[in-house]
Amino acid sequence: MAVYAIGDIQGCYEEMRRALDAVRFDPATDRLWCVGDLVNRGPKSLEVLRFVRNLGEVAVCVLGNHDLHLLALAAGNQKHKGEGSLTAVLGAPDREELLHWLRHRPLIHHDPSLDFLMVHAGLPPQWDLSTAIACAREVEEVLRGEQHVDYFMQMYGNKPDRWDPALAGMARWRFITNCLTRLRYCEADGRLALKEKGRPGSQARGRTAWFEHPQRASRAQRIVFGHWSTLGYFAEYNVWALDTGCLWGGALTVLRLDQTPPAAHSTPCSGWQDPARFA
Repeated sequence: MAVYAIGDIQGCYEEMRRALDAVRFDPATDRLWCVGDLVNRGPKSLEVLRFVRNLGEVAVCVLGNHDLHLLALAAGNQKHKGEGSLTAVLGAPDREELLHWLRHRPLIHHDPSLDFLMVHAGLPPQWDLSTAIACAREVEEVLRGEQHVDYFMQMYGNKPDRWDPALAGMARWRFITNCLTRLRYCEADGRLALKEKGRPGSQARGRTAWFEHPQRASRAQRIVFGHWSTLGYFAEYNVWALDTGCLWGGALTVLRLDQTPPAAHSTPCSGWQDPARFA
């Protein structure tokens, strides 16, 4: 059995199928990890959702910020209504089944046998593995429960930006969500620098990629993640970054996790969006 992790798909259905064919992914024997952002901005988010959902237990998907954006729209939060291409999903006859399935995906997946943790974006420097998993489970419980509509109505925002175990309620849930689905850079004191989106070297002085922070408590844990297309494929500091910008005309990267070292394969993509539109 092979275990593959695939980078941000974002509605690029044909490219996803080509990438899986390129590594000879076989759902009868293999497993697929999706690092989040199944949907949005690409042309076929509905087809991607249906395909991955139909894989059943063969696929493990963590939620990304674009997946949460879809769920927030469906719950009635119109704050970022124009920032995507989700009409087909929201109007689909199987909309409710797909959204229910998506809302019940985890924010973190940890496999001790493979010694890999999967998250969409990153971890703040203060969190070790057990803290990260516990925090993710807190928000997952909210997403799957009666409070999920209230959560989605208050989800957006950059504050609070620093971890405090005493955080409670929506402030705590928003911080956890931002770490796991939006984080790229941290300040030297561990605060989240969520407005920084460029490649390493372009950030303001004193800010560092979350995985390079010298006080990062999760340094011993192998982590696979997506979210950061301007970073591209990256395999240092015990992390593997898989968002190689398929949506923007880069590539879709698949990483085989059950090999030592993990082996990456990238499938070129023609691109569906101009990144300048979203700068």
